[in-house]
Amino acid sequence: MNILNNVKPLKTALLSVMALLAGCMVGPDFEKPVIGDLPRQFRFAEGDREEIVNLKWWELFNDPVLDYLVATALYENKDLLIAVSRMEEARAFLGFTEADIYPSFDLEGVANRGNFGAGRIVDEPNNSAFITALVNWEIDFWGKFRRANESARAQLLASEYGLRTVQIGLISEVVNTYFMLLDFKERLKISKQTLESRDENLDIIRKRFDEGVIPEIDVNQAEVQREIAATAIPANERFIYRTENALSILLGRFPEPIKTGLDLYQQIIPPDIPTGLPSSLLERRPDIQEALYLLQAQNAQIGVAVAQRFPAISLTGGAGAAVNDAPSMTLGDFAWSIGAGLFGPIFNFGKDKSRVQIEEARTEQTLYQYQNVVLIAFREVSDALMEIQTYRKQTEALRRQVNAAVNANRLAMLRYDQGFSSYLEVLDSERAQFSALLDLSQATQEYYSSYVRLYKALGGGWISPEEIGKSENSETQNKPK
Repeated sequence: MNILNNVKPLKTALLSVMALLAGCMVGPDFEKPVIGDLPRQFRFAEGDREEIVNLKWWELFNDPVLDYLVATALYENKDLLIAVSRMEEARAFLGFTEADIYPSFDLEGVANRGNFGAGRIVDEPNNSAFITALVNWEIDFWGKFRRANESARAQLLASEYGLRTVQIGLISEVVNTYFMLLDFKERLKISKQTLESRDENLDIIRKRFDEGVIPEIDVNQAEVQREIAATAIPANERFIYRTENALSILLGRFPEPIKTGLDLYQQIIPPDIPTGLPSSLLERRPDIQEALYLLQAQNAQIGVAVAQRFPAISLTGGAGAAVNDAPSMTLGDFAWSIGAGLFGPIFNFGKDKSRVQIEEARTEQTLYQYQNVVLIAFREVSDALMEIQTYRKQTEALRRQVNAAVNANRLAMLRYDQGFSSYLEVLDSERAQFSALLDLSQATQEYYSSYVRLYKALGGGWISPEEIGKSENSETQNKPK
């Protein structure tokens, strides 16, 4: 007997059902939400330029050690590895849901020997066996599986942008923490220099007191100032150790000392950043794109819920062979079967309707989350632009303040040595100088970090070799001939 001829009815039935896959998909199709009237330019933006710098922006600081730390973090950071794993999970889930669209093919086989059959015990043991290839296919007439697949595909894209978000956040965190480390090291350096200077002054004042030139209160006041500087040293050492530990974790390592390159004041201020038009921010920010695809994924779940309100149509089939009841286990005739099934809800007290309402409410919530992400993105860009402007002015003023404080302290010491003023004037000038130096260090660190926050807010900066290649090819094509 020709087995292919027996399979032909099953094959014909399966092919005839393929046309049903062109049936409708219930539920709303996704439409990208419109975000009101975008501003013409970012608040606090200097100029109105449409381009944006897409590059490894952390290299603008021209610190090889910083470049190494960023590269290490992108390779070893555990949060980033978790994000990569989540993306792979989403890709696997897409394949999982996509398989539901197609028929499933299974194999079933049984072999028995015994003296019981047809509800009674027989004299002679008998043999029985069969093997069957099974096909089961729930026809996606209402688009339930296709909507689920649409949701899974959007989830995958969201996870890819989520990975990008983690990467940009990680780079920004590494650079910010590095600048904090430079700041604390500069403060430690200032504290040690101040302590050394005050030790020298205290030694001079004690000798003058021993000679009866000055009162004891001057000695006590000098001792107080000396201990203030001494107290700042272990405090800044503590800040350094904690910052090194935090940076080590970002690098995916156990806490360890972190080597630094250029000092705080040797870092190069990045050039002015072309911010681009506000509308382009919606395409550049990975967290905005992530939120958009999450919205699309959730919107598709409405279709899944709606499809569950309609009957499910399934097709089953089988083809195989059985052995005759004989010791020789000879092969019998080829057997086949096809069938169709229908299963659908009739009345379940509004459960299916409520399922649709649940997904609609979740979609509305996801839409608001998307809109909120957009608003936060614009706020972060404006905040960073404002910080760059204000910290620039603040550091310039602090530099002038430091110069004035250093000169004032020098003059106060001369006046005190010559007997024209009390030691209180020296104390005031020393406190002003120490405070101004520390404030300048912190403000400089914040100034650098404001550039980091701006690059992060703009979503700029190529990370992968593929992105770099695309950028270089685009620049080559756009060059005038």
